[in-house]
Amino acid sequence: MPHSIETPERTTPREFGRYPEGFLLGLYERMVTIREFEDGVKFLFLEGSMPGTIHQCQGQEATAVGVCSALKETDFITSTFRGHGHALAKGLSVESLLFELFGASTGCCKGKGGSMHVGDMDKGMVPGIAIVGGGIPLAAGMALAYKMRKLPTVVACFFGDGAVAEGAFHEGVNLAAIWDLPAIFVCENNLYGASTRVDLVMRNTRIAERAATYGIRAETVDGNDVLAVHEAALAAAADCRAGRGPVLLELLTYRRTGHSRRDPCHYQPKDEREAWLQRDPIERFGTQLIEAGLADAARLESIRREVREDFQRAVTEAKRQPLPTTDDLTTDVLA
Repeated sequence: MPHSIETPERTTPREFGRYPEGFLLGLYERMVTIREFEDGVKFLFLEGSMPGTIHQCQGQEATAVGVCSALKETDFITSTFRGHGHALAKGLSVESLLFELFGASTGCCKGKGGSMHVGDMDKGMVPGIAIVGGGIPLAAGMALAYKMRKLPTVVACFFGDGAVAEGAFHEGVNLAAIWDLPAIFVCENNLYGASTRVDLVMRNTRIAERAATYGIRAETVDGNDVLAVHEAALAAAADCRAGRGPVLLELLTYRRTGHSRRDPCHYQPKDEREAWLQRDPIERFGTQLIEAGLADAARLESIRREVREDFQRAVTEAKRQPLPTTDDLTTDVLA
């Protein structure tokens, strides 16, 4: 098995004292918010009260939170069909996201995007792009625009390990490299492209090593370690703002749920799955907070309880929201 539990280049710093307590607890709360949102939405689909389909990110919370916590409000991200965590990490509210999943006109994309296309330009998130690898050249184009306008804006582009087999990966990363664009290419390597394991489609499964082909810096990071991801993204953003970009970050992680809502994950070997569940990003970080004396079990449970209650209130509100009308078919359309 390629790097299923290898130690990556960057691990958690032990000097928790260099971070404000509120920042650390905020990371924990944001990861819990994503997990509770995803678990709650999964139940809503199972009971048949939500339309459409979903691609969820339980287990990958640290990648979204770690990267987005290193960005400024004026920075942008591009996302994928698995974008709920990215949206919540970038600052979209639970309500606006949930309203969108219910198809309400009050959702973040006015009910027109649905699960696979969530986003909010005012929050710095381009609505999700469901085409595998489709966000990579778009991120390069955005980064070029910001560079030409001499703005200190960074674009972080999320994609999965399967996207590196697309021509868009080569085209987008190569363009960003030759023009030194302020783009962070964030590969969430969860070892599976849908149900196909990464070592069945790549001889060299260390995706970060591909960066040498383009002459750019890359780093492999423990994607289940939120502080390690935060530090790596912070360094990558600094490189971009200093004109030394782009940077490729390979975040090693694992999804606890299926590729989509009808996928039971039978292709994940039991021993592999158990090993990764022992490295759950939320449980690990919670333990570290307790060991550092920044919280106790009761404090962390209080955070989880408040997040659950907020989600349930949002569900109640979502079911009351107005749906788009036929007149909305012609709004927000370029003709």
